[in-house]
Amino acid sequence: MSVLQCIAVDDEPLALGLVCSFIEKTPFLTLAGRYSSAVEALQAIHSKHIDVIFLDIQMPDLTGIELARVIDKADNKAPRIIFTTAFNQYALDGFRVDALDYLLKPFNYEEFLRAASKAQAYSELLNKASSASVPDPKDGYLFLKVEYQLVRIAYDDILYMEGLKDYVKVHLKSDPKPVLSLTSLKALEEKLPASKFMRVHRSFIVNLDKISAVTKNTIQIGSMTIPVSDQHKDGFNQFLSKWM
Repeated sequence: MSVLQCIAVDDEPLALGLVCSFIEKTPFLTLAGRYSSAVEALQAIHSKHIDVIFLDIQMPDLTGIELARVIDKADNKAPRIIFTTAFNQYALDGFRVDALDYLLKPFNYEEFLRAASKAQAYSELLNKASSASVPDPKDGYLFLKVEYQLVRIAYDDILYMEGLKDYVKVHLKSDPKPVLSLTSLKALEEKLPASKFMRVHRSFIVNLDKISAVTKNTIQIGSMTIPVSDQHKDGFNQFLSKWM
């Protein structure tokens, strides 16, 4: 069982003390610092390895949401966030910044432990994925963060990817329900092999092997018609010249 390095951030002394006592009570957590402001916490995040931040939202100078936006979630080594707040209206904001969980004050140790266990499970999945050989295009799959899991998806199962505001829909051959991942098309484009996938629009990446028909400005994959934007027409035309 891996031990997670944690910090607690809250401008209310009683709330900060409670979270710290819960961390110290939990065998797989270690308290690496306690801070009364997000600015102080940010300095600590840059100077030491932190796995999990138990983070209040409403604080002066820098809010918890603002701190979460500063942290680079694209980096798998960046700390994961569990929000601790008295205000449930921030739940959607918590989702948008890729928080692992959202504890609504006042919460008890059982609720805290449930959230901490999510962090531990996520860390173990991440370690397993990292210890495995780094996926190469010829391996034929990629890992996607889906809720609190890392899910392995075969390239051959992907029809196309659709970028939305805060996440990407991955449409699969094997399942009519798309997989939702809190990431960006740009991040996925960098991971996917260019020989198999092409960005054809700011909102779409397609699996070239799944194209059933084309026109000058569109691609057909099954019943879905996908537009090709002017920005991506040169690359698409090069593909067409080989395809036709």
